Amino acid sequence: MSALPSHDHGLQRARLRRLGALAARGLLYALVIVVFVGPFWGIAMTAFSGATVAPGRLLLWPEQATLDNFRYAWEQAKVWRYLLNSAIVVAAGTVLQVMVSALAAYALARKKFRGAAWVSLALLSTMMLPEEVIAIPLYLVLGKLPLLGVSVQNTRLGMILPVVGWAFSIFLLTEFMRRIPVELEEAARMDGARDWQVLVYVILPLVRPALGTAAIFGFIMIWDQYLLPLLVTNRESLYTLPVALATVRADETMKPAVFIAITLIAMLPSIVVYLLFQKSFNRGLLAGAVKG
Repeated sequence: MSALPSHDHGLQRARLRRLGALAARGLLYALVIVVFVGPFWGIAMTAFSGATVAPGRLLLWPEQATLDNFRYAWEQAKVWRYLLNSAIVVAAGTVLQVMVSALAAYALARKKFRGAAWVSLALLSTMMLPEEVIAIPLYLVLGKLPLLGVSVQNTRLGMILPVVGWAFSIFLLTEFMRRIPVELEEAARMDGARDWQVLVYVILPLVRPALGTAAIFGFIMIWDQYLLPLLVTNRESLYTLPVALATVRADETMKPAVFIAITLIAMLPSIVVYLLFQKSFNRGLLAGAVKG
């Protein structure tokens, strides 16, 4: 009889610990929502506000909700033109970046050649240099491409070429390709497959999650580029959205709510791309975290 009260007391303590853990988890989730979702919510509500908004202030709910800020940004501030420039640069840059990264990763992961370690070291060193360090050399190179002797300044091509080779994507795909059993490649070669056939029909289908992850990271990296388009062009007609945002922010006649609306437009593509390819992104990260 004396064991029953102690048993009930133990169950009660277990319930209290469980409730405490649930409460702590709920508070943590609420904190994450406030920290990460709160600013986006404030930007969205301010962008739809028709009332005058003080600079630097975000609203929790739109005052006199309207679409006039977006209409003004689209028609008067010519956001559609900057959005089109960004879309062209990002689409071409992401596709070429993934293609070049896959080819380079296949060579590093599957081919044995002299100087492979030095090539990897050179690629790794590019990830350690901030953009500001290579700004002047990059400007000179784009002004006169080596061997070709042509200039890609004030062209969209000048914004695309520098982002085609990205060491992060190359290393990401290299690690995935190294984990593919060599026996699969040898079996394909016994059937008469060439290098490009092995890559296209054997390697790439097996690293599809990594390709999706590389594409998402590449998209966000190129979309957020500010210094590169600024170096390449001084024509307003070729500005991308990040450069246009800086220009609009310096315009004292621009209403703060309109600037917030343009900021929201600039944020949406990255969010949409992540939500659309979230499963592929998660699979790529999980596959990269599990060895064997």
